Amino acid sequence: MADTGYGKLIKDGLWHNNQALVALLGLCPLLAVSNTTINGLGLGLATTAVLVGSNATVSLIRHLVRPEIRLPVFVLVIASFVTTIELVMNAYFHELHKILGIFIPLIVTNCTIIGRAEAFASKNRLDKAIIDGLSMGIGFTLALVTLGAMRELIGMGTLLSQAHLMFGEGARGLTISLGGDYQGMLIAILPPGAFLGLGFLIALKNLINNRIEQRKLIQSQQLQAKGEGSKGALPEH
Repeated sequence: MADTGYGKLIKDGLWHNNQALVALLGLCPLLAVSNTTINGLGLGLATTAVLVGSNATVSLIRHLVRPEIRLPVFVLVIASFVTTIELVMNAYFHELHKILGIFIPLIVTNCTIIGRAEAFASKNRLDKAIIDGLSMGIGFTLALVTLGAMRELIGMGTLLSQAHLMFGEGARGLTISLGGDYQGMLIAILPPGAFLGLGFLIALKNLINNRIEQRKLIQSQQLQAKGEGSKGALPEH
């Protein structure tokens, strides 16, 4: 397999191949849990931890597992990490664990995780598997948090509400509110709001990508024109 640099892995995970906005994987938790910023952050961090752990383990055992049984083994590895993360969250973030509910154990079926294990970790060495898992996880978390912040702000007029569930009682003061006069838009925190918000994020990403490509094209044309101009110039005597 062609060597892949760390920079490319990070850029792919965060932007170019963001699993939520490009590959459109893991949409079930993305749409269901992203009604608040803290919910999105909690599930995103849990998913990232599972991605890093499963990628690292799959990379370490990739030469020991026969091709015929690799997928069941990968699922078993992922399920082990998900169980560990769920127990930790239940112990230390119990209220948040109750809010996220079934979506924590459902990380096992997240196509992002099994996809990275099969497509990347099983074919690359440990360091790159860890970087890939971390960047893909952070990219997925950023999508969750951004969508959650949008929906929470528009739907309830708050930002970082219930931050104490993750950061402790001292974080209650982190909540930002638009004021008691703001009534909120109910559709934003309902399932249709999740689809609309995700569509907006995808459209915004595509717009940014198009602007970047246009800028690169213009710069390339300018450099080409300068090169042709310098070739056509007559030498001075």
